Amino acid sequence: MDFHILTIFPDMVKEGLDTSILARAASAGLIWINAVDIRDYTLDKHGKVDDYPYGGGAGMVMQAQPVYDAFSAVKKQCRTPAPRVIYVTPQGSVFNQAKAEELSKEEEIIFLCGHYEGIDERVLEEIVTDNISIGDYVLTGGELPAMVMIDAISRLIPGVLNNDVSAEIESFCDNLLEYPQYSRPEEWRGRKVPEILLSGHHANVDKWRREQSLIRTLERRPDLLESANLTDKERRFLEEYKNTR
Repeated sequence: MDFHILTIFPDMVKEGLDTSILARAASAGLIWINAVDIRDYTLDKHGKVDDYPYGGGAGMVMQAQPVYDAFSAVKKQCRTPAPRVIYVTPQGSVFNQAKAEELSKEEEIIFLCGHYEGIDERVLEEIVTDNISIGDYVLTGGELPAMVMIDAISRLIPGVLNNDVSAEIESFCDNLLEYPQYSRPEEWRGRKVPEILLSGHHANVDKWRREQSLIRTLERRPDLLESANLTDKERRFLEEYKNTR
């Protein structure tokens, strides 16, 4: 998958994504990170990409022209005629695992990172297909949210993780949180690994893990249970757990 990031801080994006699993994925040709400097496309001789907002108000607004020209240059490189263009904004729909899975099926995505008080609405209307937020708070720019989304999307691409199964069974699978994990030694500071995990009985281990996922979701993110894919037996299990808690 190709990720194109339109930004005024390309080094921030490249350095943030050129590490660990994503760096290996890029080296293997599974993903491509293309950070594009919007300043390269301004007509202003000083490299300026912002100006005062019409109607007054605090702050500056990124201008339409350099953003559009940067987008146009990137689109010419794209393999698909109509790539998704994501504007990273707190006004967008909130990013989640389902959205990551949806986007992981795309061949390429363009991320548009705003700054200052935002971007001229006219260019947003012209090029943006998706407005997406990573949460109900405001950051100084769209680079960090774009990197968060790229990380979440990339790990769902076949071959990016050493063990592709881990992408399927981790947190938010079936809209449930992941069960607790343990490693060696069997006892640490008086805390022991649950006996069931040492039993070698895979069916019982799977049952225990599923129950722990249910319990953890109930305790930490009960809102997720409303849309979780649960059997009648699992719903009864949760009711019994709540009654005995």
